[in-house]
Amino acid sequence: MKKLLYTSLFIAALISPGINAQYQPKNTSKEDMKKAQQWVEKTYKNLSQDEKLGQLFIVALYTNKGEDYINQVRNIVTNDKIGGLILMQDDAAREINLVNEFQQKSKVPLMIGMDAEWGLFQRIATAHKFPWAMTLGAIQDKNLIYQMSAKIAEDCHRMGVNWDFAPVVDVNTNPNNPIIGNRSFGSEVDNVISSALSYSNGLQDNNILAAIKHFPGHGDTSTDSHLDLPVVPHNMERLNSTELAPFKALMNKGIGGVMVAHLYVPSLESGKGIPASVSKNIITGLLKDKLGYKGLIITDALNMGAVANKYKPGELDAMAFKAGNDIMLFSQGVSEGKKLIQKAIDTKEIPQSRVEESVKKILLTKYFLGLTQYSPKNPENINTDLNNDSHKTLVQNLYSNALTLLKDEKKLLPLSGKQVYYVPLEEAPYQTFANRMGSSIVIKKASDINTIPAGSTVIVGFHKDNSTAYKPYKISSESKKVLADLTKNQNVILNVFGSAYALKDIDLSKVSTVLVSYENNDDSMNATADALNGKTKIWGRLPVLVNDQLKPGMGMDLNSVSLMNTK
Repeated sequence: MKKLLYTSLFIAALISPGINAQYQPKNTSKEDMKKAQQWVEKTYKNLSQDEKLGQLFIVALYTNKGEDYINQVRNIVTNDKIGGLILMQDDAAREINLVNEFQQKSKVPLMIGMDAEWGLFQRIATAHKFPWAMTLGAIQDKNLIYQMSAKIAEDCHRMGVNWDFAPVVDVNTNPNNPIIGNRSFGSEVDNVISSALSYSNGLQDNNILAAIKHFPGHGDTSTDSHLDLPVVPHNMERLNSTELAPFKALMNKGIGGVMVAHLYVPSLESGKGIPASVSKNIITGLLKDKLGYKGLIITDALNMGAVANKYKPGELDAMAFKAGNDIMLFSQGVSEGKKLIQKAIDTKEIPQSRVEESVKKILLTKYFLGLTQYSPKNPENINTDLNNDSHKTLVQNLYSNALTLLKDEKKLLPLSGKQVYYVPLEEAPYQTFANRMGSSIVIKKASDINTIPAGSTVIVGFHKDNSTAYKPYKISSESKKVLADLTKNQNVILNVFGSAYALKDIDLSKVSTVLVSYENNDDSMNATADALNGKTKIWGRLPVLVNDQLKPGMGMDLNSVSLMNTK
């Protein structure tokens, strides 16, 4: 598989003063660079001004909104000559057919993007789900994250997608963050950087563009930017050490895109209430000029309430371009935006060179991603190709390596076939875990805990709803009471099938053993059962600050039974 070497140096030195890019194919010869230059220059010159402006826009393509909606997108692709699409829910085969159609109709190949942070499952329900970033942050062998994103890249190619809007590099320092949370690698800057670099390289080494997001940092917010404008109130010292730190560390690692958030950051933008996504101070002044980023700069989705509720379609797009963005994502007003950008050029509010800079950067990226040799994708067997045993094996290994043992005072693990009782609590399914544990466990309902003999080993499973990354992690008072009652006479193993933040206000002083599995799904439950039975090693580390007792980096190693028997 052809690998890419990504560099933050100006390609301009090799090709032309007007073309910057963040990456180039590995071992690119001068002749290859000359061909890239020729294609970009020839293509740019052959575009009308209206077609050049069209390259700046990406619109959404849903297949669950009916044919009238799809026809609207078809008309935008045809009439506005847009630069790309972002694939949303939900029919993979239909999306492939539409992408094939639209690519064939487009004078310039379309950039096809997708939010696939935890794989294509994020948008395609029939695909296989990969772990959330918080789970990945617990993994110590970051090469496993590389393997995961390489597999996501394979799935992207299968769909005709060439840009995964991932990874999230927000440092999640706020447990009450409603929109980042599980999507962050954790609350420690170094862990976020190393995890994100592995994820980005896994994509880009396999010819899928990455985009680190959400600049300048969405980790300490308590407002959902899909609904309203969050505020990041910190001073510059704090921003530099935490929020901005991953972006600054990763920008010279060749990552091809940066996505700018809809956030108000007073320390970076003096204009009251101006979102980062339309702030010239933040995008041009900080990201481009001060930090020297040369890759593609793209807005977060422009349909989000943080900005869509405050500005008109088209007006918002023009503001975003004037601020320094190359691409307006999820545009709600392409034709209006083009007219307003052109008006700003005509009145010399912005120079034509800004259009040239962005469009040539976009064209060069498309060239290096191989879009000039685009071949139609085959929709047959797509659901099986996106969800099969190769996915399951990889994903269960990821969950296995993420498992974090926070304490085991009575050395209850591994169980190795010992008779134990199991009390499943909270709202989510648990049967997969029980089945994998086998006949060695006896399931007891919460109402029957008094029938468990004193001194028994009891697994208490907190099974939280895993249907989205945004579900609440808090544990009910009823479950807390059951746990407290069991610790009076039993040897308790608490297993959290959910966010580590669920332990924030749980009294663990009398709980012998605490294991965090991070998520509640079949792959996670199977991996956990195998680890409890001593089939696999446990060596994950806590990626977030939960409370004063549970800090980032905490965790114990527990070898598998086979490793123990060799000692």
